[in-house]
Amino acid sequence: MLMGFMVVQGATAGSFSPIGIFGVITNDVMRQNGLPSSPALLFVSTFAAAAVVAAIAYVSFGGRALIARGASERVLVSAVGNASGGGDTITGSGSGDSSKGGGKSSVGTAPHEGALNLERRLTLLGLASLALGALVFDLDVGFTALTVAVLLTLIFPASARGAVDKISWGTVLLIGGIVTYVALLQNQNTVQWLGDSVAHVGIPLLAAFLICLIGAIVSAFASTTGILGALIPLAIPFLMTGQVNATGLVIALAISSSLVDCSPFSTNGALVVANAAPEERDVVFGLTMRWGMTIMVVTPILAWLLFVVPWSV
Repeated sequence: MLMGFMVVQGATAGSFSPIGIFGVITNDVMRQNGLPSSPALLFVSTFAAAAVVAAIAYVSFGGRALIARGASERVLVSAVGNASGGGDTITGSGSGDSSKGGGKSSVGTAPHEGALNLERRLTLLGLASLALGALVFDLDVGFTALTVAVLLTLIFPASARGAVDKISWGTVLLIGGIVTYVALLQNQNTVQWLGDSVAHVGIPLLAAFLICLIGAIVSAFASTTGILGALIPLAIPFLMTGQVNATGLVIALAISSSLVDCSPFSTNGALVVANAAPEERDVVFGLTMRWGMTIMVVTPILAWLLFVVPWSV
């Protein structure tokens, strides 16, 4: 949980940079509609919000125990070094002959398990080909990834044996169902209907809060990229009235829509669940669900209070 949330929040923290996908979408929409934009402020604000959530997650999911364990290990290493008379520290549990080598361990005599062998080199080449095909040649990411996987399986059948059994098919079905359902909602203009309804709310600050809340709820079950690309244009008529600060609302919407990516129904959260050990997957799903739903409720409120209310009153 701790490692997964650190990765998710780290990815979110950098995604609103001027060259990040979320930042590019948000800044382009603002410029195309003649609204003031501040790419640097957007990046710094979303980065800070992700860092705060990451710090809370670190403390909540074992960070303090890690710090305490690290301190205990340093004390133990120091004690062992003092007991050995300040000589060579123990670097392993090798079976070297202490009478002939001064007690040197046999670390390094066996081949390194992390060596960059042919399988790993071709796997890295496949990942690079996937990125190149998607970004440069506009190839379908899913189909290209499956093609790379099939080629690697044909080249290294022994290594690929059992890989299918390790796939979290429950997570695959969950995400497939959620994506299909959200696509149906978008096809029926449900999101646009929500945006139009909010635009007609007579209280500007309440309308701004509802926009942030819709962004958080929908993004927890769908793609953040799609939500940003859909909600910001829908909010443009409301923003152009000048009743609320456009920059503040866009920053609040960006934070609300992106920090919920740790939800198990969103791609990043689903990856955390899928990479858990099979016997721990249900527990990880439950914890991710509670954490994601908490973020979904709390984040829009705090973002609205920090970036919309002070800048619009």
